[in-house]
Amino acid sequence: MYDEQQRPERSDRADRPDRTVLMDRTDRTDQTDRTEGTDRAARTEHGPLAGFTVGVTAARRADELGALLQRRGAAVLHAPALRIVPLADDSELLAATKDLLDQAPDIVVATTAIGFRGWIEAADGWGLGEALLDRLRGVEVLARGPKVKGAIRAAGLTEEWSPSSESMAEVLDRLLEHGVEGRRVAVQLHGEPLPGFVESLRAGGAEVVGVPVYRWMPPEDLAPMDRLLDVTLARGVDALTFTSAPAAASLLSRAEDRGLLPELLNALNHDVLAACVGPVTALPLQAHGVDTVQPERFRLGPLVQLLCQELPGRARTLPIAGHHVEIRGHAVLVDGALRPVPPAGMSLLRALCRRPGWVVPRSDLLRALPGAGRDEHAVETAMARLRTALGTPKLIQTVVKRGYRLALDPAADAKYDA
Repeated sequence: MYDEQQRPERSDRADRPDRTVLMDRTDRTDQTDRTEGTDRAARTEHGPLAGFTVGVTAARRADELGALLQRRGAAVLHAPALRIVPLADDSELLAATKDLLDQAPDIVVATTAIGFRGWIEAADGWGLGEALLDRLRGVEVLARGPKVKGAIRAAGLTEEWSPSSESMAEVLDRLLEHGVEGRRVAVQLHGEPLPGFVESLRAGGAEVVGVPVYRWMPPEDLAPMDRLLDVTLARGVDALTFTSAPAAASLLSRAEDRGLLPELLNALNHDVLAACVGPVTALPLQAHGVDTVQPERFRLGPLVQLLCQELPGRARTLPIAGHHVEIRGHAVLVDGALRPVPPAGMSLLRALCRRPGWVVPRSDLLRALPGAGRDEHAVETAMARLRTALGTPKLIQTVVKRGYRLALDPAADAKYDA
């Protein structure tokens, strides 16, 4: 549903005869009313993420995240960076479950709600559900957060303790503070090993049993992830979202396999925002020197709200020809009215914005056009479409025999001189 969306080119109305000379005064008044009505609608109907494109790498709850983003106006490109191994087919989980039934743990650490529920459901499928619940009723159960706590209680169990921070570090601190020497600790893994957590427990004298409730694997079809990588390198997305550390690691690994890792890191460090649901998710990116943003609460809703603040704040805003112009990923706000712009037009506009108010030669603009070749007529065609899309042709001035420039307001000239 959220596969890469193709944004259709606008029709080249600049090549058509100017119909305004055929209108009488009434026609022009009607046209003005319709235009003003469209502008008012555009100003009121777009959300805070309108004009931005966001990549979603999640395998689980991708529809929910995509819907939240689209509801706020974003275009969404979905490419799952992972797939989940079905629980009932995972022999490692079955072996760990039987081990715990044979020898009860002293402590169980539950890390995710979906993982804990899946563990119980998988045990039911193997005919071990009641035996597992009976075993866990006599065990000290620690829940990483409120969602896990709810899953534990739904299974008829009661948690001993849960940190307010939802942090595995706080869980570890409590365990070490209370002492784990000689105790058997079962840790429900959430898609990947927890080496620092497990090693610290073992260093404290605990016997640790990992419970791999589900495992992350690369997607069977790599084509969507490759498309997302290519679009990211071309700056066709404004942000990439990550909801798990394995997803971030998977995307980085795929880029490395294709020889594109340096280009991906460059994009994420300069043009594409890396937004993570929490600090654990951000670790693989930060290990490669990528700056990330994370909400204070590790949930999808706060993640989307963070994007609503960050992306508009990164948009280029200029006073041009008496208008307030905000340049977003694939659209422009002109005095608050949303104006979708074709990709070629956005390439030209960004080239003009690098030195606002200065003349940019046609040859430079031609190089900015993707796949334009050597014919400078392509610049004229794309520029006509850009002006039409902006709805205010005077934003861009033609400088005869030289090129084009943004009609930067005189008061702003000194500020943007380079």
